[in-house]
Amino acid sequence: PPAWGRATRQPPGLPLAPCRAFSNNKVLVELDESSGVATMKFKSPPVNSLSLDFLTEFCISLEKLENNRACRGVIFTSAVPKIFSSGLDITEMCGKSPEHYAEFWRAVQEMWLRVYSSNMVTVAAVNGSSPAGGCLVALSCDYRIMVESPKFSIGLNEAQLGIVAPFWFKDTFVNVVGHRVAERSLQLGSLYPAPEAHKLGLVDELVPEEKLQEKAAAVMAQWLALPDHARQLTKSMMRKAVLDRLVAHREEDIQNFISFISKESIQKSLRMYMEMLKKKK
Repeated sequence: PPAWGRATRQPPGLPLAPCRAFSNNKVLVELDESSGVATMKFKSPPVNSLSLDFLTEFCISLEKLENNRACRGVIFTSAVPKIFSSGLDITEMCGKSPEHYAEFWRAVQEMWLRVYSSNMVTVAAVNGSSPAGGCLVALSCDYRIMVESPKFSIGLNEAQLGIVAPFWFKDTFVNVVGHRVAERSLQLGSLYPAPEAHKLGLVDELVPEEKLQEKAAAVMAQWLALPDHARQLTKSMMRKAVLDRLVAHREEDIQNFISFISKESIQKSLRMYMEMLKKKK
């Protein structure tokens, strides 16, 4: 069977592992070699928050798939009921050192850069709520399918926590829903129930929960029916300007994050938010 190591970027001398599924603690990956489609399931209970550990595993898993010529597409979904991903892990942003904030933010950037620029077809099968960073993961994909339940919501709600979505979150959002919807939604920190998210074009399609995986596979097949090079070059052309902006300002973006998140007023509102979450439990 095609091994993970059959890639151009694989250093020589490493053993080729002929595995079809690999999983870390927080990300479960299954590759169907006949279709060339991988499924990446987030399994970091209780809410799949994007911790430094999760982001690191996520990037390593994605790189393995990118390096495997047998893999042409990836479906992102959750193994945790009712939640796709709750977004950035607030504990990583509270009461830590500037060095920690820098390491964490670089990992967040890396995740976005890899998904947004991926040569593979990326489909988000959103099977639960997906606020903030969870919404960013979905926005970065080529196509978004969400379970039609109004109980599940999605959006960039950073403003509600007293924090600001960085320019590259905003650019990704604008490219999906247009300037006006993005501007209003970001200022209000709106979370949209699935039916409303679909109306706004934030998700492409709604399906009953039991049809989600089947629909994701069908959409994937439709996208993979095209010659890879034509689709990849088109994707790159559409996304290049936004990607280049972060790459050019990456260090500056990290410094901005550190100085913003280190402010006592911001730390205070994050602590209040964490207290509120504890009470909800």
